[in-house]
Amino acid sequence: MFEVQRLGSDIVGGVMGGRSLDSTLQAASLRHPALSVQDRAVLQDISYGTLRFLGQLDAILDQLLQRPLKDDDVRQLLRVALYQLAHTRAAPHAVVDHAVRTCLALRKPAAKGLVNAVLRNFLRQREVLLAAARRTEAGRYSHPQWWIDKLRVQYPERYRDILENANLHPPLTLRVNRRHSTVDDYMKRLATAGMNAQALGGAALMLERPVAVAQIPGFADGDVSVQDAAAQQAASYLDLQRGQRVLDACAAPGGKTAHILECEDVELFAVDQDPKRLERVRSNLNRLRLNANAICGDAADPRAWWDGKPYARILADVPCSASGVVRRHPDIKWLRRPDDVARFVARECDILEALWQLLGSDGKLLYVTCSLFVEENNDQIERFLERHHDARRLPLPGPHTNAQRLAGQILPDETHDGFFYALLQKS
Repeated sequence: MFEVQRLGSDIVGGVMGGRSLDSTLQAASLRHPALSVQDRAVLQDISYGTLRFLGQLDAILDQLLQRPLKDDDVRQLLRVALYQLAHTRAAPHAVVDHAVRTCLALRKPAAKGLVNAVLRNFLRQREVLLAAARRTEAGRYSHPQWWIDKLRVQYPERYRDILENANLHPPLTLRVNRRHSTVDDYMKRLATAGMNAQALGGAALMLERPVAVAQIPGFADGDVSVQDAAAQQAASYLDLQRGQRVLDACAAPGGKTAHILECEDVELFAVDQDPKRLERVRSNLNRLRLNANAICGDAADPRAWWDGKPYARILADVPCSASGVVRRHPDIKWLRRPDDVARFVARECDILEALWQLLGSDGKLLYVTCSLFVEENNDQIERFLERHHDARRLPLPGPHTNAQRLAGQILPDETHDGFFYALLQKS
């Protein structure tokens, strides 16, 4: 655990320095190939968990420290160790002992006494400290204060639920490949493998207990994919028809691309400006034995890649703040800054304007974000409709009220992440 704890503190420090959690964790794993499977699982848990509850952990540290801690390495170590003590079943004495030993590995022997005292004081006053941490909003919800304030203004009745849901472990949701099987048949297959699942509608199944991808029956053969239930709405909202020319802009990593092809025989063009992420699209399609025209290009500047022929359907799954998926990516809430939202809004606007020119008459464009912030969502669409009199917003298909179908905002809960959808038709 000693080595894992040290690596976890390095990873958290990397994220607080501006790097993404996934890339930092992957780099650490590559640098330490000798780590066991169990150690890798623990490393992932403490890295994700520390960032998930960072606001709470910092509120506890503020109570335990007599003066501000200037050493970032020691702060990351204390954050990781406090997460282990507060949220895992790791033996407390082992956590404290390994944290003290990590001070030596970090070449900070003078910090041993401080680390030992802070962690042992937490163990002695655990319940009092946890209760006090909840008295501040940042400590209770483990989100930056500006994020909490924004959600409170935009969702005054729901912001508490949204924030608390964001700190839960995300569900593992599957999408059954209907070209290979039915949902009912695949559920029986899961039951035979000793896995219970809940049908969520459409092709979505939520496993009762998450497992490694390699353990999912038929995954390697393309029988099933991992995809959030809210993300799976895109293919059905597009109203696909056989033979249509369809564009999936900003397509990586390819989940929605593949789902479109599983639903209907269309001529699909998958565009993404990142060559490495485009390879993930191709890899997903190969596993599922599906074909699409994968094109490296910027969705906001189609001149370099568009063949001049209009599309009947366009999926505009635009880059966004990702504020609806922070339970899967807890680093996002600490990496984002308040002024980032305006930059995303501007980029989304550029993409939407460019793609609208590629849509044929009577064609439909589905605008998608995994954001909760109204600036990126409903406000963006309202401004677009004011500029484009040839556009009208359609109600989304499904068992919703008319108001819900037009609103298009899916708030996160125990079964799915937060997404926004707006379906536009060109007249």
